[in-house]
Amino acid sequence: MTQPLTGKIALVAGATRGAGRQIAVQLGAAGATVYATGRSTRAGRSEMDRPETIEETAELVSAAGGSGIAVQVDHLVPEQVRDLVARIDAEQGQLDVLVNDIWGGDPLVTWDKPVWEQPLDAGFRTLRLAVDTHIITSHFALPLLIRKPGGLVVEMGDGTKAYNDENYRLSVFYDLAKVSVNRLAFSQAHELKPHGCTAVALTPGWIRSEAMLEHFGVTEENWRDGAATDPNFLISETPAFVGRAVAALAADEEKARWSGRSVDAGTLSKVYGFTDLDGSQPEGFRYITEVVDAGKPADVTGYR
Repeated sequence: MTQPLTGKIALVAGATRGAGRQIAVQLGAAGATVYATGRSTRAGRSEMDRPETIEETAELVSAAGGSGIAVQVDHLVPEQVRDLVARIDAEQGQLDVLVNDIWGGDPLVTWDKPVWEQPLDAGFRTLRLAVDTHIITSHFALPLLIRKPGGLVVEMGDGTKAYNDENYRLSVFYDLAKVSVNRLAFSQAHELKPHGCTAVALTPGWIRSEAMLEHFGVTEENWRDGAATDPNFLISETPAFVGRAVAALAADEEKARWSGRSVDAGTLSKVYGFTDLDGSQPEGFRYITEVVDAGKPADVTGYR
C-alpha cells in the first residue's frame, strides 16, 4: 500500500466523529502523523453528549497505518489552540495539512423558522462554533504551516459555493455559517498564495455519520434499509469518502489548482480516482440539484 503522506504532519481540528474522524483516518492511511482534536474524551463528553472520543479517532488513525495523536482542545479558547500549535511545533517542527472541521452546532439549530422566531443565544453560539473556531485555529496554526511551501488548508462545510449561493440552507444562522466557511477558504487562499500554500473549501454529499445512521435506525452494514424512510438516502456516502478526498488533495503536488475554490467530494473522486468504501463514486450534490431539488422521483442511477 502506497503512503504518499509519510513524513507529513496534519492537524484535523474537530476529529471526534463524522467527517473529521474519517479525514484523520484516511490521512493516516496515507502515512501522515495526525493530531486529532475535539472536546469529547473518555474522561467526559462535550455538549454534543455523544459516545465518540478523540482517543478512539487517534487509535483508528494508527490502525490505518499512520500515527494518531489525540489532544483535547476547545477551539473557541485561543489559549488552548495556541498551546496545541506550540506542542505540534515542539514535537514535529512542521505542519503540512490543517483541516478546519469544527462544527458541533447540530443540537443548536432550529430548522425552517424565520430569523424572528430563532433563539438568539443558540443562533450566535452556532456561528461561534462554525466560524470563530475556524478563524482562531487558522490564526495560530498558519504561521507554522507557511514555514515551507506546499501546505494545505481544508475548510470543511456543507454545500459548495455554487449550491449555497442559490439555495436557502435551513435557517439564517445555519445558512450564514455554511456560506462563511466557503468564504474563509477563498480569503485564506489569497493570504497563503505568497507562501506557496493552498486553501480549499470542501463538502461531502449526504454523509452517513454516526448520528445520521442512528437517525435512520440503521448501521453501516444495512444502511440501504434507510431508503424505506427516504429513498434518496441511497445517494448517501460514508465519511471515508470525503476523508479520501482530503488525502488526495494533500498528496497532490499540483493542489494549488484548487486554491480558493469550493468543491465536493464527488467531483474530486472523478479527478483523483478514489472511491467510497463500496467502490462507488457518489455525486451527492449533483444528485441533490438534479433530482431532489428538481422534485424528481428518487433514482441514483448514474449518480454513484
